[in-house]
Amino acid sequence: MYDGHQGAADLLVRRFGNYVRLTSEEDAAIRRTLAGPLRLAKARRDLIAEGARPRAAFLIASGWACQFKTLEDGRRQIVGFLLPGDITDLNKLVVNRMDHSIAAVTEVRYLEVSFDAFQRLAADHPRLSEVLWWQTLVSLSVQREWTANLGQRNALERLGSLLCELALRLRAVGLGGKERYDLPLTQTDLAEATGLTAVHVNRTLQQLRASGLISLSGKVLHIPNFAALQKASLYSADYLHRDRPGTWRGDAVAGATGPREDHSL
Repeated sequence: MYDGHQGAADLLVRRFGNYVRLTSEEDAAIRRTLAGPLRLAKARRDLIAEGARPRAAFLIASGWACQFKTLEDGRRQIVGFLLPGDITDLNKLVVNRMDHSIAAVTEVRYLEVSFDAFQRLAADHPRLSEVLWWQTLVSLSVQREWTANLGQRNALERLGSLLCELALRLRAVGLGGKERYDLPLTQTDLAEATGLTAVHVNRTLQQLRASGLISLSGKVLHIPNFAALQKASLYSADYLHRDRPGTWRGDAVAGATGPREDHSL
């Protein structure tokens, strides 16, 4: 049976552990914060719509969601994917209306965690306040990378870079690896995330397959040689700032728990 609260807590603890080695007290405080009811969103349904008043931060416990903007004529641009362990922007605390929508790509289980709860967590545990800020800054860094992706890379580079990013983000929470992961996205999803047409995405996927850079079996993506896909896509993972645990002053706190992540490519 799926233990939603425990699973969500484990994911968030692991994600925070990518930034700093948590103490047992910090681990316990995070788990206490995730006390709300587990919610379910059907695939292709909105969790919250653009223009709505933000009511809480969403923590994805399972499934994939996306953040998107919709033009008046119905065209949609995906501006980010939310994977298990991701939290929606905490800066929504200071705005009155959502400037984008969030929708489930697959069936999604998620927790709504009040902004007050995160404020209390940060106030009671200053290192976690820094972690929350660091996560926000990484989120902004990802947005800059996506802008460069849309503005400068060709179709193969755009799609290859996105596949590399998803591999590393899933690996960070133990849900995949550089060589293989579940990819529930449709070609339309990929098109809306990369600024291409679905037809162009189809052709580019065929090109990636023909070059031996990827293979697809059902909804499972295989990357035989991650370094080769990275090179072909002109992809650098520096913007994910995955080296934080080895350099942060808080890393050697007494009582810290959990193994140090291997961030090598």
